[in-house]
Amino acid sequence: MSTLLPESILPFLTDAIHLSYLVATAFFIRGLKLLGSPATARRGNQLAAIGMLIGVIVTLLDQQIVSFEGIIIGVVVGSLIGAILAKKVAMTAMPELVAVFNGFGGGASALVAWGELSRVTDPTILGSSSLITTGLSICIGALTFTGSFIAFGKLKGFISGKSITFPGLNVLNIAAMIAVLGLIITFSLSPTNAVLFWSILGLSLLIGITSVIPIGGADMPVVISLLNSYSGIAASMAGFVLGNHLLIISGALVGAAGLILTQIMCKAMNRSLLNVIFGSFGGGSTGSVGEGESGDKTVRETSATDLAIQVAYASKVVIVPGYGLAVAQAQHVIKEVAAKLEERGVQVKYGIHPVAGRMPGHMNVLLAEADVPYDQLYDMDQINPEFASTDVVLIIGANDVVNPMAKTSPGSPIYGMPILNVDEAKRTIVFKRSLSFGYAGIDNPLFYEEKNQMYFGDAKKSLQGLNEALNDV
Repeated sequence: MSTLLPESILPFLTDAIHLSYLVATAFFIRGLKLLGSPATARRGNQLAAIGMLIGVIVTLLDQQIVSFEGIIIGVVVGSLIGAILAKKVAMTAMPELVAVFNGFGGGASALVAWGELSRVTDPTILGSSSLITTGLSICIGALTFTGSFIAFGKLKGFISGKSITFPGLNVLNIAAMIAVLGLIITFSLSPTNAVLFWSILGLSLLIGITSVIPIGGADMPVVISLLNSYSGIAASMAGFVLGNHLLIISGALVGAAGLILTQIMCKAMNRSLLNVIFGSFGGGSTGSVGEGESGDKTVRETSATDLAIQVAYASKVVIVPGYGLAVAQAQHVIKEVAAKLEERGVQVKYGIHPVAGRMPGHMNVLLAEADVPYDQLYDMDQINPEFASTDVVLIIGANDVVNPMAKTSPGSPIYGMPILNVDEAKRTIVFKRSLSFGYAGIDNPLFYEEKNQMYFGDAKKSLQGLNEALNDV
């Protein structure tokens, strides 16, 4: 706190700062609560942003960290970048953007700890506990940084979505993590040893790479939420380094929320977190029906006109979106189709699987962009009991999350994974470019069921054809 102020008001200012941090924390907690529902998520995001604004302003006034000229430049540059990203980044690229944000968050935490360490002329005065916290902040922040950008590369496509591994990689990762923890303890005892510091940083950056490259594309939603948790933990550690209570609390909230979301994602896939990290599952296989035993199976195709008749005279239609809907940018067209069906008295609902898409909540965000009413969005547990009374299910770009092998084939890699029970409906229509496999790399028997029809082609063009055909029904 500035020493230019009269000593008589310093206690008052200290209390005011602590109160402001408490108010900001309340905004964070309330905002996080509201993020639990699509209907209130936007409001929750706004409240959390207000809390962060309060925290930033109070911290800058309290700590006098840098000149205000530098602060203003940083705010202007950061705001411009944020505004451009918000306008330019498509919903299909939202998972990649989240991965980048996680990476920058982790990297920032590592830099904060590094900067605080550099400000001290004699690191030995910090004490062992502070030095361990500094080492942990650098470690977690650094591995989050590189791990997030590997995830970005896999999502973007310039790094293979398949599992990239070699014998002994898991053992190497475990050994490297144990080594880093040992180095951090050693560094706390000998903080003037620059070799120890650079070893912690370098090894942590390497762990971020080697821990994410073996994770296949099917597990990207879990990886995104886990890295988000890492970034929060790193921020919390940086808060301990700085002695900033707000940063400790906000980082802990993000870390805990990320871990809870990760567990939800794992449960939705019927897999443990350790299995996701070390299992090397999935890989964006490009196999097709022509491979192996699937070559003898027959599919039944439909057309826009035939499908328009089926859905127009149905009582209930459930739409199941997947990543294919995002790739085709077809969310607005499906909203138009749903509106026309509702005008005809058809009940329309959307069934959302927790791991549909490339990040947690991807389908909710996508449909929200098209102004799909929140009360039409149903999660897996809510929608599954309704499939038996559903006339037509439109499966748009989804694959593994509707694969009945999860219920019927004990030898399948997805066996036991909770799925959307679309096979219980009277009719299913699968919108897909081809019979290629999903990220799990396995065939889908649903495609060959007698009551299923395939509508091949780009999802947006197919839905536009259906939308036009509904005008003539």
